[in-house]
Amino acid sequence: MISKKYVQCLGDIKLRSIIPFLIVLSLLLSMGAPDSNAHPHVFIANRLHIIFDDEGISGIRVKWVFDKYFSRMIADEFDTDRDGVLKPSEVAVIKKDAFSNLATFDYFTFIKISGKPFKVQFVRDFNSTLKDGVLTYEFLIPCHVKAAKTVKELRVSPYDPSYYSLVLFAETDPVTLVDYNGFDVDHKIAKNTQESYYNGQVNPYEMVLTFRLAK
Repeated sequence: MISKKYVQCLGDIKLRSIIPFLIVLSLLLSMGAPDSNAHPHVFIANRLHIIFDDEGISGIRVKWVFDKYFSRMIADEFDTDRDGVLKPSEVAVIKKDAFSNLATFDYFTFIKISGKPFKVQFVRDFNSTLKDGVLTYEFLIPCHVKAAKTVKELRVSPYDPSYYSLVLFAETDPVTLVDYNGFDVDHKIAKNTQESYYNGQVNPYEMVLTFRLAK
């Protein structure tokens, strides 16, 4: 049986393909797989805003919505005046103590441009909010990809390599295209069966976006 803790941790977040994951997790627990009781601890619904400019893609805005258990932990630690709202000074401390270290893990956002890895070395415009006890992070990944007459491809896989956090695309509006007029754009979300993490046990879901100059 799956512990009620794992189900309750999902809170009100609807995640893509969470039911198959829970089935697999139940099997792992029943088999006593190594570290199966320790992972994951945090559940994140991931949304991507792909931002275009006159030349092509200019960046990726990422939004994470956390489960209520992790949200409560962050609120207890950083909402120092206990008013249920994160002030700029509190957000600055969250960025320093509970976000910036994710640079080691590419901010859980692994990108390939036409098959070549793109290292996420820094992000901009970080913000964090608390609403009705639910924590969100938002940040911008600068990623410039100039459009051409031929098709270019952008792949984005959100995951935590340590599997401490489970990052899945949100069920509603997982990908939004911003200012893409002038380009032919298509995208989908699918499991990447060619790559894996956590000792080869988990295949990530990824967004695959293709674009070119409009004819």
